[in-house]
Amino acid sequence: MSPGYVELFYLVATALFIFSLHWMNDPKTARRGVAAGAAAMFLGVAATWAQPFVVNHGWMVLAVVLGIAVGYPLSRVALTAAPQRTALSHAFGGLAAALVGTGKYYLWLSEGPEELTTFRMVAIIAEVILGCITFTGSLFAAGKLQELRWIPQRPVTYPLQNVFNIALLLVAVGIGTWLALNPATPEAAFLFPVVIVIALMFGILLIVPIGGADMPTVIAILNSYAGLAAVAMGFVLENNLLITAGALDGASGLILSIIMCKAMNRSYLNVLFGAFGSAGQTAAQEGGEQGEYKADTPQSAALIMEQSTNVVIIPGYGMAVAQAQHRVRELYDHLKKRGVTVRFAIHPVAGRMPGHMNVLLAEADVPYGDLVEMDDVNRDMPQCDVALVIGANDVVNPAAALDDSSPIYGMPIIEARKARTIFAIKRSMNPGFAGIENALYFDDKTWMLFGDAKHVVGEIVKELSGDAGTG
Repeated sequence: MSPGYVELFYLVATALFIFSLHWMNDPKTARRGVAAGAAAMFLGVAATWAQPFVVNHGWMVLAVVLGIAVGYPLSRVALTAAPQRTALSHAFGGLAAALVGTGKYYLWLSEGPEELTTFRMVAIIAEVILGCITFTGSLFAAGKLQELRWIPQRPVTYPLQNVFNIALLLVAVGIGTWLALNPATPEAAFLFPVVIVIALMFGILLIVPIGGADMPTVIAILNSYAGLAAVAMGFVLENNLLITAGALDGASGLILSIIMCKAMNRSYLNVLFGAFGSAGQTAAQEGGEQGEYKADTPQSAALIMEQSTNVVIIPGYGMAVAQAQHRVRELYDHLKKRGVTVRFAIHPVAGRMPGHMNVLLAEADVPYGDLVEMDDVNRDMPQCDVALVIGANDVVNPAAALDDSSPIYGMPIIEARKARTIFAIKRSMNPGFAGIENALYFDDKTWMLFGDAKHVVGEIVKELSGDAGTG
């Protein structure tokens, strides 16, 4: 294929990537967006493969087969594991960038040192550092999300931690700068692996002090790192499509992480270096006297909800863990049949990845028009008869609005406390990811429904359908 046709295909693929992002802004066109992104990737790979310099087609076929062997099982995981899958995808992208940068450096070093210009070396160093950080950081993020035993879920901190981490990164950047200015010296071949090792270590150390409460934002940040690594890789390979696709990926990830930081009233740096949800904060919060909570039954909740006019359902990660979204849809249907207005209040950081609740509810075919953003639903919450909290915790915690000593003070929340009656489904009274006790669950208007969310919602549905006595 001639270079002109290759660039034409790259241009079409770039346009499809842009349209893909645009179409995924709306659930009605999201499928079209996914298809456009896949088509763009196919065009990019096909056009690159068709270029004359690609002669080892056997390796290309092997790479495609291995990619399918890994990618297909990942595509079949449950939506509850989507955050882990997303983190693994970022890890693979970062590893690919780091391997390409490393391969290119040693290839040029042995065959054509004159090719190692300062500009190319800057791109290679950026690609390798960002790729390695993304690789190990994403693997540890996936491990935290999967709750692997050997990876601590709570933040791990130690004295001068941030100073040490930043110093480590500066050492890697300093060595990289020297390599960029002296790329073909005998010392360079030995210092290059040092940069790789430091970057891999930094990726781990970056994630270790970050708690589960910040995982949605961390996933978005790692997405931006993977995109920036792809941009650098595009400069190394002189591939325009990689540059544009990586820029789109990096920019969208950065914008999303900023939006999520705003939703938590936290700064970007505080998420990365604040060790939010540490053991000390947990103990401090649990030390206060909250009073007594009141337990109730699904049958009682069903009776109150069917007599209501306005019900707001607030989903959280507990719904995802229990895979209760289809039962929630049944509850929605039964209440709507009784003339009850039902809406879903969606907090931007509910769950463990951006848009987690939206994806789960979309899978259950919940009408998108009944998914309401936090600011809109808060205005109507005083007129809400029942707020049903399903596995959510920090995003409805009144401490964010009422307790200026709380670590989450100032974080925008769904103001469930203003509803006339609150039902909260939880497995236990343990605090959420932030490790902070939730005063909402001790409120006089709150009734606790203990158990697996799928089972509890199923019992409410059974009562509403009149099948409670037929089991």
